[in-house]
Amino acid sequence: MVMPAVACTSESSSGGGEQSASCAYQVLYQDRTYRDVANVEFTAGEKLGPATIPPCDDTGGQDKDEQAEETTTAYRVDGISPEAAVAIGDSPDDTMLVTAYSGNELPSEIQKLIDEP
Repeated sequence: MVMPAVACTSESSSGGGEQSASCAYQVLYQDRTYRDVANVEFTAGEKLGPATIPPCDDTGGQDKDEQAEETTTAYRVDGISPEAAVAIGDSPDDTMLVTAYSGNELPSEIQKLIDEP
């Protein structure tokens, strides 16, 4: 299963000032919301349990019955608390890193992974 990475954007079109938006990629696991982090090397470990990818309603006009959430599996990230980050995907070898932000700040454990050569 390929996990789609969707970034939050808002663009003005040059033709009439209309705006278009798309949803931020979010994952819900144990009452926490995580967002994806790119270009970080990590090792996924033991299976933690199910995680939910909520539906995207970037237009505000969709009926809740039409929206379907996705379920995936969360895995522990070696050396990182699940409160800071988890790996999600079909298997530990096929995951992406998602992290719980505090405002716009990455958890210090994740920043250390980014800063390592």
